[in-house]
Amino acid sequence: MSELPLAEHDLDAVVDAWLDWSEAAKLMGVSPAKVRTMVRDHELASAVPAPGRGPQIPAAFIVDGLPVKGLPGLLTVLHDGGYDDREAIAWLHLDLALPGRPIDALRENRGAEVKRRAQAMAL
Repeated sequence: MSELPLAEHDLDAVVDAWLDWSEAAKLMGVSPAKVRTMVRDHELASAVPAPGRGPQIPAAFIVDGLPVKGLPGLLTVLHDGGYDDREAIAWLHLDLALPGRPIDALRENRGAEVKRRAQAMAL
């Protein structure tokens, strides 16, 4: 991971694809208001990836119409450790200490080590 603070990374450059809340809602079969609630409750995370764009969710956070397994718990751990959504999104896409990025490990059902590392960072 680079020495640049997580909050200062260009998220648009590190996240492969973004979904606005309406697109995320359609993928999950819920309303945009429900997506907003899911973001507020740390089931999903969102950020404004570039000036002039509204809040968006990394597309990798949704699989088969649901948040990636383990993501809500991981986001709660990161938020409890003082990370905001922007920093959490950056960490999930930039930390290469695992074999691959944390978001890839979650998507491949290898979330135990990701959660362990997040807990260690939160201390």
